[in-house]
Amino acid sequence: MAGQPTSREALYERIRSTSKEEVILEEMIRLGFWPAQGTVPHDPAEEIRRRGELERQLAELREKSRKLYNEKVLIAEQRKARLAESRRKQKETKARRERERQERAQKWAARKAGEILHLGEDVSGGMSHKTSDPELLKGEGLPVLASAEELAKAMGLEVNALRFLAYNRKVSRVSHYHRFLLPKKTGGFRLISAPMPRLKRAQTWALEHIFAKLRVDSAAHGFVAGRSIVSNAKPHVGADVVVNFDLKDFFPTVTFPRVKGAIRRLGYSESLATALALVCTEPDLEEVALDGVTWFVARGPRHLPQGSPCSPAITNLLCRRLDRRLGGLAQALGFVYTRYADDLTFSGRGEAAESKRVGKLLRGVADIVAHEGFVVHPEKTRVMRRGRRQEVTGIVVNDRPSVPRDELRKFRATLFQIEKDGPAGKRWGNGGDVLAAVHGYACFVAMVDPARGQPLLARARALLAKHGGPSKSPGGSVPRVPSPNPQSVNAPEAPKPAAPASPAAPAKKGWKLF
Repeated sequence: MAGQPTSREALYERIRSTSKEEVILEEMIRLGFWPAQGTVPHDPAEEIRRRGELERQLAELREKSRKLYNEKVLIAEQRKARLAESRRKQKETKARRERERQERAQKWAARKAGEILHLGEDVSGGMSHKTSDPELLKGEGLPVLASAEELAKAMGLEVNALRFLAYNRKVSRVSHYHRFLLPKKTGGFRLISAPMPRLKRAQTWALEHIFAKLRVDSAAHGFVAGRSIVSNAKPHVGADVVVNFDLKDFFPTVTFPRVKGAIRRLGYSESLATALALVCTEPDLEEVALDGVTWFVARGPRHLPQGSPCSPAITNLLCRRLDRRLGGLAQALGFVYTRYADDLTFSGRGEAAESKRVGKLLRGVADIVAHEGFVVHPEKTRVMRRGRRQEVTGIVVNDRPSVPRDELRKFRATLFQIEKDGPAGKRWGNGGDVLAAVHGYACFVAMVDPARGQPLLARARALLAKHGGPSKSPGGSVPRVPSPNPQSVNAPEAPKPAAPASPAAPAKKGWKLF
């Protein structure tokens, strides 16, 4: 039974929805003037209700009959029904798509946690190719890994961590390198990119387990175990002519595609080669401050950074064919060939020293170097004949490996002044610690020319002991001089250092700074 109407409009609406008799009956029952339904035999209230129901049905039929002959009303009703159905289906579709989206997101998150499928624009095309050549890898003595995920596991990294280190970003708020400038010997500055600790650990693993195990040509002496600037210079001692070449922009020339291709040729899959090449390369970056936030914007392609432990060994890998071709050219013309990083040295005796042969050598080297993707620095090509001082990577090779006499004289003078007055106000090279600098240079001289270097080294050690500097490292060995051998220090080829304040550094590259 409906409640009592609260207004005239409500009463009229109630009468229209039922009938006047039904309303009166319900009110009489509510007020107690008529018994409740079913308590009186042959209750006339049933007839009233039945009549009201029949009248409502007739009203509905009349309304339907009226609409059947009203096309506009029928179309409006159909449109309204279709609209309601469409909205219902849209709602169902939206809910279904949201469920599917969440399911895809969950599956993608799970897949991302275990796979590397994308590492940035323009570099991710082959990430789904995960088949390596085990026979080639075993032949080179390399670990058999098939994918970037296996590489991450071998490095001791989570998949997400390797993705973070290798991702090719055009613009980023994070840089994986600490960059600083070192002065060049020839003027200007050289950009050094030192990797941050986590990236350096990954690069060190790659050096120790992959790049350091590769065979290099016998002509390569830079960053090879058991070889040094001394072994690079010895084959040229006593030659009638020594020809030096320098490769221009050596590391920047080795771009990401070249590194990736070299790794692929070792037998590794496209997926692993892409990830490893990205770990070992970086683009030049420009720091841009915007709204108080520093952004790192890539300028140019990715290339080997100077400062990475892997860079020198990768250049030796890429230069294997270059060394073979230059060695063949040297043999054909009667020369001896060696290479230390980006320094190419040829020496000849007898007929090989003739100007005609030297001219052929100059042209042949330029052609081969250009064909291999490098550039000879035109201002650093030197032809040194017997009548003048001949140097190879900072070592004089006219009669025996030695250090230039004028530099030794200046070095002895510096030692004497320190012995006489102490280290205060004295300087050697570019370092701030003069005692460490003179000790390092004495080690260098002892390595090149032991007869002259051992007395100087003894004097340098005595100065360290006298003035409070440790004459030995904590392990009991002599403090290590900057070494050109990457097997002893996990660092790339050092930039060619600037000449010291008292010009005592080797005229050519006697030092390699790491």
